[in-house]
This record gives sequence, structure tokens and C-alpha cells, in this order.
Amino acid sequence: MLFTLIQGCCIHGDLVKAKELVSQMMNKGIPRPNIVFFNSVINSLCKEGRVMDAQDIFELVIHIGERPDIITFSSLIDGYVLVGKMDKALGVLDAMFSAGVEPDVVTYNTLVNGYFKNGRVDDALALFAEMLHKRVKPTTVTYNSILDGLFRAGRTDDAKKRFHEMIQSGITVDVSIYNIILGGLCRNNCASEAITLFHKLGEMNVKFDIKTLNIMIDAMYKVRRREEAKKLFAAISNSGLVPNAYTYSIVIKNLLKEGSLEEAGNIFSSMEKIGCAPNSRLVNDIIRMLLEKGEIAKAGDYLSKVDGKSISLEASTTTLMLSLFSRNGKYQEDVKLLPAKYRFFNGLG
Repeated sequence: MLFTLIQGCCIHGDLVKAKELVSQMMNKGIPRPNIVFFNSVINSLCKEGRVMDAQDIFELVIHIGERPDIITFSSLIDGYVLVGKMDKALGVLDAMFSAGVEPDVVTYNTLVNGYFKNGRVDDALALFAEMLHKRVKPTTVTYNSILDGLFRAGRTDDAKKRFHEMIQSGITVDVSIYNIILGGLCRNNCASEAITLFHKLGEMNVKFDIKTLNIMIDAMYKVRRREEAKKLFAAISNSGLVPNAYTYSIVIKNLLKEGSLEEAGNIFSSMEKIGCAPNSRLVNDIIRMLLEKGEIAKAGDYLSKVDGKSISLEASTTTLMLSLFSRNGKYQEDVKLLPAKYRFFNGLG
């Protein structure tokens, strides 16, 4: 009963009452809550973003003479990283060392990832170097953060160097790492290099997922290797994978860009046949692209196809339609090519 009361006080921030209850237990010789109990409370608060409340519980732990362990410190670090307070998180790391508690790879992974997310790339790499110096062995998760962070910071050469270090260290390279490498290369204008690597990995019988194929189809279109992109899309089913909404979005939008309207329409129609309903974002993208090309009738066809299917027009789509079909708009007369419910743009509804 007392444990439940103490837990409730901690969760609701009534630390004074919690201290009183713990003191009562100690005075009566009743076993007080141990570090496992407090770790549970601290972890819950940190996951909710209430890291300052968790810090107060940590102070209570110290106050009653309980010894924090690696879970206590790691939870606090995770909490501070979650709210972007990296200096506070590093302060907890220093407190760990002072308490004689050695951080493990999970602790370092949290900090490294946090630094990258906050744009502090050099700090992340310095901490990674410290981690290696202390002989804490990195994992795939560590390299996920490092490679993704470096690519997002535009440091492609650094990312490739770290990738080679990873391979040489004997760490298993899984599909998530390959996706980061391929996607990072494409993001940093190295699509041709990504395609070459993709083919090499295929020859090595690396098992890809649909995310990999999405990255590569998009890359092939970007460097105008359209036939390769189409062949890869057609080969998805043979690889045992199923295209998702993003796959279709990449292919359809690229077909529209190159003017292959009929082919794009056929692929759009095939989506629902495999149980992959187009989402609102894709439909809006398609309609805007067609309107910008002056393909009003085609845009009207798509609006008719999705009418009544919980797909709404985005503000950017509505704004474009207003500019095109208003009384002074470029396509004022063509508004009649749209379904009746969309003809209100120039008062014809």
C-alpha cells in the first residue's frame, strides 16, 4: 500500500509527501523502495518528457541513500535527449563516471543519436571516439545513427569512411544500414554511385526490403535511367516483396513528369487491385501536377476516381485551383471539366 502511495506521489510530483512516506517506512523498520522501484518511476517520467520531475526523483534516491545504477542514469540521459537538452544529458554522463558506474553501448548510442538530431555532428563524433577509447564496442544501432547523421549533414566522404570502418570491424551490416548508405548517397547527389553499389550488393545476394527498392527506383529516375527504374518496379513481385503506397507515388509522379499520363493512370488504377489504396497526399500531388501541365480533364478524372473515399484537397491544391479557375484565371472555361462539386471556384457550382 505504501509503495503504491509513494509511486503516486512521485508520478504527480509531490516529492515532499513521497519523502515523508519513505521516512516513515525507514523509521518503522519497513523495507524502503529499492532502486528497481525508482528506476521504473524515473523511466516512465522520462518517456513522457517529464525529465525534470524524473531528476527530482533521482535526487530523492540520493537523499534516502539508495545507489543509482546504470538504468537510473541511462533513463535520465534518455529523458534529457528526448527534450533536446544535450548539455544536461552529458552532465548525467559525468555523474555516472563520478559514481563509478560505467556507461554501456546503449547509453552511448542514446547520446550519439541525440547529438546528431540536434545538429552537433562534431560532438557526436567526439563522443563516439571516446566510446571506442573506453573499449565499448559499437553496434549496428551505433552506426545507424552515425551514418544517417553524417549523410544528413552532407558529410558524404566521412560517412563512407565510417561505413568501411564498420565492415572492417566485423559488425553485421543489415538492410537498414544499406538503406542509409544508398539513401544518403542519393540525397547527396551521388545517385549513380548508389545505383552501382546497389547492383554490386545484388550480385552478393544481399536481401533487400521494399524501402531499398523505393530508394533505388527514385534514384534511377533522378539520373534519367527510366528504363532501369521501370524494370526494377516490374521486378518487385518476383523478388517476393510488395510495392507500397510510396513505391507507387514515386513511379506515378515520375511518369507524370515525363508526360506518360496514360501509363501513370494505369498504374494508379492498379494500386487498389492489390489492396494499396492511394492516400490523400499522393492524390493531391497528382492533381497539382496535372493542373500545372494544363491537363484539366485528366485532373478531373482523378478527382472523380477518389470522390467519396475520405480524400480531401490540401490547401496548396485548393489555392492552385482558385488561381486557375477564378473569373480571371487562365483556365476559367475549363472548370466545367471538373466534377460538379469542384466547380464552385468561379461560381459555377
